[in-house]
Amino acid sequence: MKRIQCIAIFALLFSLNLVELNAAEVDQTVNNRYCNTCHGADGRGNFGIQAPRLAGMESWYLRRQLENFREGIRGVHPQDIEGVAMRPMATKLSDESITDIIEWVESWEYVPAEKTIEGNERAGAQLYTQCASCHGVNAEGNEALGAPALSGQNDWYLVTQLKNFREGWRGSDPQDSFGQQMMMMTQALSDDEAINNVVSYINSLRRNL
Repeated sequence: MKRIQCIAIFALLFSLNLVELNAAEVDQTVNNRYCNTCHGADGRGNFGIQAPRLAGMESWYLRRQLENFREGIRGVHPQDIEGVAMRPMATKLSDESITDIIEWVESWEYVPAEKTIEGNERAGAQLYTQCASCHGVNAEGNEALGAPALSGQNDWYLVTQLKNFREGWRGSDPQDSFGQQMMMMTQALSDDEAINNVVSYINSLRRNL
């Protein structure tokens, strides 16, 4: 509960500040790198407020997610605590600001996230066979299929997002075709143990940039 309250309060304060800014000032706020307040100065993520690693994230995927947050395609379901907190950061971003963020993120060094989730890797490997058709056998991602890399991402973030997809808290918007695919695929993850197992297996994979 404390983590949820912390995220909610931070989002409220940040969004109130944005309301007072015009478009040019919002762009300058982004240019002043407010993203690192949550995602870390080196872009490696922040477990305390569930802000994922951005360093090494594909530019096309990052753009899509920022646009989804901005347009209300993502981050609107009340049970998506982290998404709801993120949306105010994106609602006033211009296309130019999104491009600026992406170029900035590309300058960060990619370092695989530390492992924090434990599970049955063998069971996870069996579950991952369906995931591999889009995300790749080494979880390296596939731009042509719109599937981001999973290896090296914060495992706690993967757990949260898989749960969100499974419960319909993320991906239910008709405009989010990729999200709807994920909602369907995560139905095979029948419980939290299955999610931990598949994430544990993903942790065993590493990609090179």
